[in-house]
Amino acid sequence: MEAIVLRIISRMLIPFIQLFGLYVIMNGHLSPGGGFPGGVIVGSSMVLFALAFGLAEGQKKVPHGISLIMEGGGALWYGALGLVSILAGANYLTNKGANFPLGEPGTLFSSGLVFLLTLGIGIKVASTVVTLYYNLAEGKAHD
Repeated sequence: MEAIVLRIISRMLIPFIQLFGLYVIMNGHLSPGGGFPGGVIVGSSMVLFALAFGLAEGQKKVPHGISLIMEGGGALWYGALGLVSILAGANYLTNKGANFPLGEPGTLFSSGLVFLLTLGIGIKVASTVVTLYYNLAEGKAHD
């Protein structure tokens, strides 16, 4: 049975869900939110696509290999940013002590590394949600 209403509504809502998820990721240091909740929102929009259009279509949009690269890349991004602080002569993930520009309070780039860290966390969490759904839908216990 074709779920035409689900597909039409999903096609209309998914871009707005993803946009909201990116907003939550990018403004997490200024308001409630951040990389984890924003990543869950973005990942859930991809799961909605797979539910509405089928697992095969969802895997065409975000193949397993791309999801694994995003998962590893998000974690490496986070770790590399911490090493930047060490290379600057400060403790791991230090902002002000490593002389990172903190910007003007209340603006998007007002937190030094925090904005970049939440971006990496958002990528990692979104790809993990997608990978978890695909593995559960395929009946895999683990990879």
